Amino acid sequence: MDKILVVDDDNDMCLLLTRFLTRNGYLVASVNSGKAAVEWIKKSKPLLVLSDFRLDDMTGMELLLKVKEAHPAVPVIIITGYSDVKDAVEVMKLGAYDYVTKPLFPDEILMTIKKAIPGTTEGGASAPKASFDGAPAPVQRSKFSNGSQYITGDSPEFATIMKQIELVAPTNFSVIIYGESGSGKEGIAHQIHQKSKRADKPFVAIDCGALSKDLAGSELFGHEKGAFTGALNQKIGSLEIANEGTIFLDEVGNLSYEVQVSLLRVVQERKIRRVGGIKDIEIDVRIIIASNERLWDASRTGKFREDLYHRFNEFSIEVPSLRERKEDIMLFARHFLKLTNDELGKDVKGFTREVEDILNNYIWYGNLRELKNVIKRATLLTDGDFVEVKSLPFEINNFYKLQFESPATSVSERKENSQSPTNNMSFENKLKSANIDAEYEVILDALKQANYNKSKAATLLNVDRKTLYNKMRQFKEFNMD
Repeated sequence: MDKILVVDDDNDMCLLLTRFLTRNGYLVASVNSGKAAVEWIKKSKPLLVLSDFRLDDMTGMELLLKVKEAHPAVPVIIITGYSDVKDAVEVMKLGAYDYVTKPLFPDEILMTIKKAIPGTTEGGASAPKASFDGAPAPVQRSKFSNGSQYITGDSPEFATIMKQIELVAPTNFSVIIYGESGSGKEGIAHQIHQKSKRADKPFVAIDCGALSKDLAGSELFGHEKGAFTGALNQKIGSLEIANEGTIFLDEVGNLSYEVQVSLLRVVQERKIRRVGGIKDIEIDVRIIIASNERLWDASRTGKFREDLYHRFNEFSIEVPSLRERKEDIMLFARHFLKLTNDELGKDVKGFTREVEDILNNYIWYGNLRELKNVIKRATLLTDGDFVEVKSLPFEINNFYKLQFESPATSVSERKENSQSPTNNMSFENKLKSANIDAEYEVILDALKQANYNKSKAATLLNVDRKTLYNKMRQFKEFNMD
């Protein structure tokens, strides 16, 4: 059986973690330096690596790269007492499974390890399948499950996508994946990688929308020491890390024109040059990109290079939104329920029929990401065997009350009957000057104008999303829903 490798220059911490994990059924090996860890992984493949971020001879980031070079699929969890967000983001982007800070809590570290090793219990054995006899909505997996925490659904639309994945995966074609935010584009990219000849090589996912204009080049291509202010050390870019494997560029349309030019050279010549470098580095990497906007339209308006678009457009996949495949909603809901039960150590068996109806009829603007968050919250709040309506968020439970108002309370009729001079005011000024009744009216108006997208409505009102939610909770307390 494979062992968990604990790496820490603190002997007491090594001993503490080794004893704790051994008591929980794992086989454990420990070393006190990065060099010793590198030698260990050259001889054996660990089940998981648990490493301190600051070692005497190298950083946890450097060790992470060594582990991923030798064993790309092995999860790495970084532990540190230096709670630096930049370090956290960096190690996650480079492929770390998770990043936790000292002091360590036993339940937290054990749960993180369980999640990092899907399909296993503490001792590494296959987890037994849960049986919920008598439950109205038992947890089940999709027939298109890939065996990990990602499932694709059973709808006809996803059956078509799976056929497309089977067709394109064995090739080296670049692929464009179109779909709304949260619809599962990264999961599909990972499926393509897993079914390709590069499956045992790195899969690196980058959210281009989260990259600043100044640092995008460094993130993708790497940089040399001294290339710019703050470049204290040489950095290997994501494209180089993904060499011989696959890189997934989400929301690629957000990349600046300058970065697009450099990316075009990668696609054409299969070479990169680090920022501040003078040497070309040959790479062999498959590029999969994703966008929630049509790149052809973006190329026509000059936002995206047309030549780069044609290079990428060797094959494309359309991911339908969750509201377009309602037959998948409860499948995913039960899957997320199972994951949350495992995470929280709970045994919620399913959903009441009323909750199922609400989930099936909600629009799910945030797609799978929104559904997952709703299920996690509802599971946490559930005390009994089944998720009840009271555990659902306000905007989910009251969606149709907001969307399909009665004629007597409709926003449009209120506007027609109102002679108030505030009608021509901005949403921001209306919200600031209104009392509780008028606030309700203004927020409903903003929600309707934003097509019930809470983030867009908050922008119209010039408040943050949290403030908008607090206002909506107030309305609930005043029985205004």
